[in-house]
Amino acid sequence: MSDELKIRTKRFAHRCVELTMALPNTQLGNHIRGQLIRCSTSVASNYRAACHAQSKASFISKINIVIEKADESYFWLEFVIDEQMIERDLVDPLFKEANELTAIFIASRRTARQNDKKINIT
Repeated sequence: MSDELKIRTKRFAHRCVELTMALPNTQLGNHIRGQLIRCSTSVASNYRAACHAQSKASFISKINIVIEKADESYFWLEFVIDEQMIERDLVDPLFKEANELTAIFIASRRTARQNDKKINIT
């Protein structure tokens, strides 16, 4: 699963970067471009770091960052629509992917926490 998610998060980052190239060359467009590029690429890079975490606590910490950045990506995509900068049908697939990735990583964090509690109990 981790290799599949590495590919998926990297593809999400590439797709977000591609979308940002369609933003207008205005102060707001440039600001959103930078923010969306940073947070979407952070999803991919921090997930890779989580895959190599040396402890359960480190994994959970890194997954928390992934969740935060996936949700932030959703925010900036939503902002693009709110400001009517790009047509919604071009953004909708990225909304869906940001939501799905967030849900996957929340479930991963929950599993890691539950497994950690089980280990501490025995």
